[in-house]
Amino acid sequence: MSEKTVKVTLVRSLIGTKRPHRETVRGLGLRRLHHTVELPDNPQVRGMIRSVAYLLKCEG
Repeated sequence: MSEKTVKVTLVRSLIGTKRPHRETVRGLGLRRLHHTVELPDNPQVRGMIRSVAYLLKCEG
């Protein structure tokens, strides 16, 4: 059984953003612009993505 995942890419700079948003992006495992990570699709990750959605690009 394969677990569902979501690909997340950082597409906007963290300069000028609020500290909690920078910490959330770091918590998602994103380190630099255009860095992509694959994360499990669960409510905790979805909530983190929703809070910083203006900085990210997500794929299914």
